[in-house]
Amino acid sequence: MALDLDALYTDLHRHPELSFQETRTAAVIAARLSELGLEYEEGIGRTGVVTAIRNGDGPVVWLRADMDGLPVPEQTGLEYASTARGVDPAGNDVPVMHACGHDMHVTALLGALEQLIATQHEWSGTVVAVFQPAEEYGAGSQAMIADGVLDRFPKPDIVLGQHVTPLPAGVIGVRPGTQMAASDGLSVVLHGRGGHGSRPHSTIDPVVMAAATVMRLQTIVSREVDPRDVAVVTVGSIHAGLKNNIIPAEAKLELSLRYPDDAARERVMAKVERIVRAEAAASGAETEPTITVDHTLPPTINDHTATARLTAAFERAFGEGSVVDPGMFTGSEDVSWFAREAGVPLVFWFWGGVDPQKFADAVAAGTVERDIPTNHSPFFAPVMHPTIERGVENLVVAAREFLA
Repeated sequence: MALDLDALYTDLHRHPELSFQETRTAAVIAARLSELGLEYEEGIGRTGVVTAIRNGDGPVVWLRADMDGLPVPEQTGLEYASTARGVDPAGNDVPVMHACGHDMHVTALLGALEQLIATQHEWSGTVVAVFQPAEEYGAGSQAMIADGVLDRFPKPDIVLGQHVTPLPAGVIGVRPGTQMAASDGLSVVLHGRGGHGSRPHSTIDPVVMAAATVMRLQTIVSREVDPRDVAVVTVGSIHAGLKNNIIPAEAKLELSLRYPDDAARERVMAKVERIVRAEAAASGAETEPTITVDHTLPPTINDHTATARLTAAFERAFGEGSVVDPGMFTGSEDVSWFAREAGVPLVFWFWGGVDPQKFADAVAAGTVERDIPTNHSPFFAPVMHPTIERGVENLVVAAREFLA
């Protein structure tokens, strides 16, 4: 019996789970793999699932899909919208949504496996399907590697992956070289001296220190990075204080930094540290700030030769003009760790999930940024069709291109 991909997708969308908590999702994947007659291993990298189709001699192709949701309250209004909640690493009860399309990624990979099984007489080699946890933490691929995934399954000759994005459905976006930026997540604790809100002169106010630091950090990109280069410095959260008449002892900032390469990373990181320490000193802080790197992601770099080969395969399958160069995305991914650790090429592409007419209307009106929700938005919701079908077809075409 064929997999019901519509039902699978809506079920996954209704029941998202936070990073490293994808136990229900993993069980759903395992059940579908069983329906396909595939053996699999669960619990790799805590909640990851991996299966392999061994079909004679030939190359080993890894196909990867991530599966975690985000702490975002869904506002799409869909019949199958998520009302799920979860507990984040800090112990907070939060809403959870598939605001980045990982439910679509899982659905497409399962559908691709079904088609590859049905056409085994047409290809030979091995397909390894990796259902990866915790991409949103930038930690899932390394957790699976640390758990021996490269030793427990046939090592890849190439790693392939895809991501649904706000392009018109039916369009593929891929480019050789750097496809996505490198990234660091930083936690910065500014240490002040707490006291009564009525006696600010007896304190060292970390809230004011934090405000000054946030504003000064914005000058890195606007005043210290060549406009022809790419860099992002985002302060995503500020935490300080519990009551309006108490000046707290510390404030915490969480930063997201993006850059195209290691040289740019070193420059931006140095500038961030300089500003954080200088603003603390300017505020009279008696203790140096604490700066912690929470995660580091390398740039997602597509192999030039393999990308050219796959682009040609996509255009043969879907027609001329079906593939565009979307430019480098300043978002980041951890899929490249698999290819880096194995020492093999990577090709990672995007595929559209927006109704083509809606996208065209927004382009004509100049309202794409306003009217087309992006990944991580509470309104992000790919159209189911033809997004599911194309996600499946993309993976099948890509896998077949590199199999014997």
